[in-house]
Amino acid sequence: MTLELVVVTLVLVFIIISLYTELIGPAFTFLIGIIVLGLFKILTPKEIMNGLGNDQVAVLIMLLLLGDIIRKTDLIDNLLDRVFRRTLTYQGFLVRMTFLVSGLSAFMNDTPLVAIMMPYVRNWSKRNNIKPSKLLIPLSFAAILGGSATLIGTSTNLIMNGMVKDPTIIPGLAPLGLFDFSVAGLPMILIGSLYLILFSNRLLPERKDAMSDFSSESRQYLVEAEVRPGSAINGKTIEQANLRNLSGLFLVEIYRGEEHYTAVSPNMILQEGDVLVFAGDTATIAEMINSNSGLTLKQVGMYKRKRHTQVMELVISQNATLVSKTVRESNFRSLFDAAILAIHRNGERIPGKIGNVRLKAGDVLLVLAGDDFMERSRVSNEFYLLSRVAEFRKLKWYKNLILFGGAATAIITSALGLISLFMALLILMILILALKITTPKELPKSIDYNLAIIIVLAMALGTAMIKTGFADLIATGIIEVIKPLGAVGLLAGIFIITNLLASYITVKAAAAIIFPISVTAAIQMGLPAMPFVLIVAHGAAANFITPMGFQTNLMVYGPGGYNFKDYIKIGWPLTLMYFIVSVLTLSWWYDLF
Repeated sequence: MTLELVVVTLVLVFIIISLYTELIGPAFTFLIGIIVLGLFKILTPKEIMNGLGNDQVAVLIMLLLLGDIIRKTDLIDNLLDRVFRRTLTYQGFLVRMTFLVSGLSAFMNDTPLVAIMMPYVRNWSKRNNIKPSKLLIPLSFAAILGGSATLIGTSTNLIMNGMVKDPTIIPGLAPLGLFDFSVAGLPMILIGSLYLILFSNRLLPERKDAMSDFSSESRQYLVEAEVRPGSAINGKTIEQANLRNLSGLFLVEIYRGEEHYTAVSPNMILQEGDVLVFAGDTATIAEMINSNSGLTLKQVGMYKRKRHTQVMELVISQNATLVSKTVRESNFRSLFDAAILAIHRNGERIPGKIGNVRLKAGDVLLVLAGDDFMERSRVSNEFYLLSRVAEFRKLKWYKNLILFGGAATAIITSALGLISLFMALLILMILILALKITTPKELPKSIDYNLAIIIVLAMALGTAMIKTGFADLIATGIIEVIKPLGAVGLLAGIFIITNLLASYITVKAAAAIIFPISVTAAIQMGLPAMPFVLIVAHGAAANFITPMGFQTNLMVYGPGGYNFKDYIKIGWPLTLMYFIVSVLTLSWWYDLF
């Protein structure tokens, strides 16, 4: 064994141990490993930084940006609310989400699907007092399962088809059909989905993500919400309406006409027109504006119909004319094009309805502001802007058409090979900026730089494994050992080695290495090539045991607050199931027994 192979082996062992034991952060772990490979001149500076110029890294970042832009519109939330409207329990949401995502992922690329779904899943989790870590890995895994069932479901299958059609690799192979992958893929959608539904809650941790930590440290406000006409919670008890367990909100009191209830029983039955007073943080109150909880914030009114609104925190100045006036007397809405949602007074309990509260210097107001707010408040000395909490956009119909139609067109045209996904998304981003759906200043705020560093360095590690012959040595050695086991044994061995390599050197690199070895071994043994093409695709796509092997796993890694062990804990049984199902179904379908 050469010195280069020894160094690569030691670096790989260090990375696996560090990630598993959480010795240091994942980005720093990869950085140390890559620096060692650079010091031993196994990787050149150019090879280390090659990932920055990789179109797949740019595609992932653009998809996350697109998901964030879509999140700020209300259309996708309204559509998903229709699906999940009456789903208030973890298990119910998990069932619907798993089957919806796996079904959609079979016919649209899994990565943009996760990018679009992730913000909604996180918001639903927060509204229902469930940690996002209980749902985000199942979201990623469901997308992988669905994407593996058809040719266009994932980029891995399209790459495999490209290699099959390339006569310079293995001549004479027939192109893959749309449903060739379904032989193993469809059973795995059912089996894998049932596994996720039954075991996710037990196997996944309850962890706060970075946004949850931030929200928990924010100011607590009192806010009024009304049971709206025709609400689904009308006639239900507080407990049945799930209003005792809202994350970030605590039910303080209820006003019903002239009656006032301060000790609210969980068995109290809600009525239309009830005004519920909650204590909550800024982020949770902002989410209530467009929520499907059956409640509406009383002060929002016409602002819910405005095309562009922002939730802001303001502090009343010492010499403000607002001081000593009640909220109702202040005429705040007419003066500043903003509605006061809630008031914070240095932790002091403010009794009574918001409209009757007398304002004091130093009060922090949570307001929902329209487009004219900044212009009207610019020359005012009434208050100072503390922060912008949230932003809501109701796009014009043609902008919605371009945003959602453009995203769908980008995915479909790239799947059909008419244009690369990178170019399609780049064109869409230019259109989004040109139409002012978002601004150049807002885009960088949505980039997960830590994720980008991990991807770039993980790709550099893969380059080192390929360049030194480490990956090829392992693959060829194992396949030579399992050849005597026959056709089924060869299928099993190819799945295992492809899956292990894909977990550490990315799916595409693993498929590129194993594909010619797998098909050549099959031809030498007089076996049909097709099952050995498909087993490589399934082995590469069934990437459940590490975060860095598959794009969607990396996308949910940070937002879910996960660590390396979480993926192994829930991922290895699913990988084992995928292994058994794919080997058995392909062996039966292609008569290899």
